Amino acid sequence: MAETGLLDGRSIRELAAELGLRPSKQRGQNFVTDPNTVRRIVGLSGVGPDDVVIEVGPGLGSLTLGLLETGASVVAIEVESSLARRLVRTVSQRMPGAEDRLAVVEADAMRVTELLGPPPTHVVANLPYNISVPVLLHLAETFPSWQSGLVMVQLEVADRLVAGPGSKVYGVPSAKMAWWATATRVATVPPTVFWPVPNVDSGLVSLTRREPPSTTADRRRVFETIDAAFNQRRKMLRAALAGTIGSSAAAAEVLVAAGVDPRARGETLGIGDFARIAEHLR
Repeated sequence: MAETGLLDGRSIRELAAELGLRPSKQRGQNFVTDPNTVRRIVGLSGVGPDDVVIEVGPGLGSLTLGLLETGASVVAIEVESSLARRLVRTVSQRMPGAEDRLAVVEADAMRVTELLGPPPTHVVANLPYNISVPVLLHLAETFPSWQSGLVMVQLEVADRLVAGPGSKVYGVPSAKMAWWATATRVATVPPTVFWPVPNVDSGLVSLTRREPPSTTADRRRVFETIDAAFNQRRKMLRAALAGTIGSSAAAAEVLVAAGVDPRARGETLGIGDFARIAEHLR
């Protein structure tokens, strides 16, 4: 008879052996083996029975089971066929009846445009380290119904996501995430709760959806402005934007019109500043 409840280290390894799975560094596969950590993540997420949760990269099902334990419905996006096929069976074996609240979408999370079931209310995921930021930005743009999230990412990425203007680690991820949501680091997770054990700590980042800045500029133009400003991080904005606008003098004119000091650097600007600059671009 199959065991019930959340997955532990032994059951994770047994499932991996059954599937002939060797965790892939390329896909950032590090599976959570500690049920207490799973329940901690779920508790911090605030997910309850009325919620529909997007989970990216469910893997062998550690976090999926924890989310289903709350009574929530889960839409799991998994790119690897063998893992996607096994997930429903794992849930039905370990949490009988909960499989009715699970939908599995076999797709690349950076390209998925449609989900199964009702509109999602939350995003909760242990995100692969190498694609965590683009996945979050894609989900924020593509599925506007979710209002809250909790994601586990490499600690360095967590710090970048939550950084504000003036911080040493403030950059493109920080500014773009601020368009969609307020991000706060709420906890640190040690590498010992994963298999394989990564070389770094992880961070839990809480996301609360916010209205984008009030602007006439297209979001893509704003994001292009952010990319240009940080492409040459140490340069003043008039120089960093010269390639986009045509010349340093033209960039200075745009910046002055936007109420931004041409001698400032990108790391001092908030998302509203970038939006104003984008408004004055031709």
